[in-house]
Amino acid sequence: MSLPEPLDTSAWQPPKRRRIYLMRHGDVTYFDDTGRPIHPETVPLNERGCAEASAAGRAFAEQALTFDRVIVSGLPRTIETARRVLAETGQRAELEVEPTWEEIRGGKLGTIPAANLEAAFLGAFDGIVPESTQFLGGETIGALFDRVLPALHGLREDAAWDTVLLVLHGGVNRAILSHAITAGGRTFFGHLAQATGCINALDVGDEPRDWVVRTVNYSPSAPLHRDTRSTTMEKLYAQFLQTRG
Repeated sequence: MSLPEPLDTSAWQPPKRRRIYLMRHGDVTYFDDTGRPIHPETVPLNERGCAEASAAGRAFAEQALTFDRVIVSGLPRTIETARRVLAETGQRAELEVEPTWEEIRGGKLGTIPAANLEAAFLGAFDGIVPESTQFLGGETIGALFDRVLPALHGLREDAAWDTVLLVLHGGVNRAILSHAITAGGRTFFGHLAQATGCINALDVGDEPRDWVVRTVNYSPSAPLHRDTRSTTMEKLYAQFLQTRG
């Protein structure tokens, strides 16, 4: 009986990966006290959102985490969230703005027939979503991928960072997470929950398919999501219906 050939134990080295911390901004209020919608490009964090952002910052601080780059979409709610995170960590970092990572863009609600409103609110984040699906009568999932992924590829091509913090949005985060879960694909998983102020942890290697999903939807202020059963869009649709009386 022949013995197996000896292994060259020096030939293989584990891949070197870098870490992406992907956050969703803290909670906001999209309708004022009179029921009028607040423009999504200007809406600030509400009291709960401020607390969520600070809680995320404390979670990073407890692990003594620092970031080589901090990137936001540029919308006020992402900027304020990032600043509150950095305030808790005690890190001074210049915020970089990547406007192609702004939230998926809806159309005009007034142009959507009443019979189609429920699907317009909920369809884009319902299960495995076709790229042709529009969000609130506006941007399609395919168009979202088209603008989100090139900047993500550009980030990976920059070898100068080891740990990066991205503070973005629920729809954009789903596109990035779906891309990671499918090892570089474009299948969109709309049912990936993204609580306000949540943290996701992703590792990337040198190969385009080298994604490792470490943490999804970790909410420092409510780690077990005990009191949550509805999705963000279901809550928003309920608020919309209330404003219509």
